[in-house]
Amino acid sequence: MTVEQVLEKEFILLQEDFVKKYDELGMRSSGKWSESLEHPVTPTNAKIIGEDYTTQLVKGRRPGSFPPIDAIKKWIVDKGIVNNIKGNISISSLAFLIARKIAREGTKYFKQGGTDLVDAVYTEQRIQMIINKVGEAATITIVKKIENELKTIK
Repeated sequence: MTVEQVLEKEFILLQEDFVKKYDELGMRSSGKWSESLEHPVTPTNAKIIGEDYTTQLVKGRRPGSFPPIDAIKKWIVDKGIVNNIKGNISISSLAFLIARKIAREGTKYFKQGGTDLVDAVYTEQRIQMIINKVGEAATITIVKKIENELKTIK
């Protein structure tokens, strides 16, 4: 297996585990976050990229300015909250009230000190395991190159 193949395999597993943790934490509403994850891999680089709001999923949103009300409206619908609205409050009014509360207090994740969405998956042990596998693949590749070079000398 090449270094790139090892990284591809390991980053697919990381991505799958991020989605599992996301669902375990009950974060899914539209599913856009999990569907947006990508893991571009080259022989010298590998990373996982996703939505800009990943930071809010990990750290929460601190109090201060109003969050985007349209995003909150979409969240209300995607999460199914719209079906549980009691009384005559509109989605827009509910979204405004939620945005105002977030602006005053921050989100639940912020008040809890963040989540372990990333830390539970991307651990030091896992990083070391990936490094070991990459090192093994690189060593095998180098040994094969040396053997091929030595064959041409004979």
